[in-house]
Amino acid sequence: MTADEQYQAQREAVIKGRKDQARELAKAAIDEKMDLLECIEQGFGAGVREVGDLWEAGEYFLPELVQGADAMKAAMDLIQPELEARNQGKKSAGTVVIGTVKGDIHDIGKTLVATFLEANGFEVFDLGKDVPLERFVEKAREESADIICLSALLTTTMTGQEKIIQMLGQEGLKGRIAVLVGGAPVNRSYAKEIGADGYGANAVEALDEAKKIVEAR
Repeated sequence: MTADEQYQAQREAVIKGRKDQARELAKAAIDEKMDLLECIEQGFGAGVREVGDLWEAGEYFLPELVQGADAMKAAMDLIQPELEARNQGKKSAGTVVIGTVKGDIHDIGKTLVATFLEANGFEVFDLGKDVPLERFVEKAREESADIICLSALLTTTMTGQEKIIQMLGQEGLKGRIAVLVGGAPVNRSYAKEIGADGYGANAVEALDEAKKIVEAR
């Protein structure tokens, strides 16, 4: 199969919730020394984004959503260690604390961003989802983080991003620790309005923004 055909097969495996097939395709990608970030972005990741779109459109229900997420996880369980192995010995590009803000349990996009950052040499501390706002600041201070990445998939939780930026200001950390925001209801205009240092519409863009932030220091 060509690379494009493999990406299509990877997408379909996730969309159709075929966990075993997703695992086999991930193994094949590793064995064939494919660009694993491209496999995530154009293959498995594209599939899981489509699953999310189908869920939002009411065409998929909870069982299909879970099956798609499980297929994506099966692939990532193989790809993530391989990405880390390929990155061994490289100097750290920077330290990142990432998570989905309090009240929000969506984490697919956040996990993709964390994967892309790790694969490109960043040391990443993933706090998960539904993370208390103060925890981001505490962890960033503990790890002397360069960047806090904040994901919010709901209009009701995106305000947490601004609150964290305000907390950093109150503790004298704004400017020392950059903030990168993203999520479905978030855009570049909003990011600028709340004083964020960067915005990523997807994993690739978030990675580019993180690189720019670190290189500017």
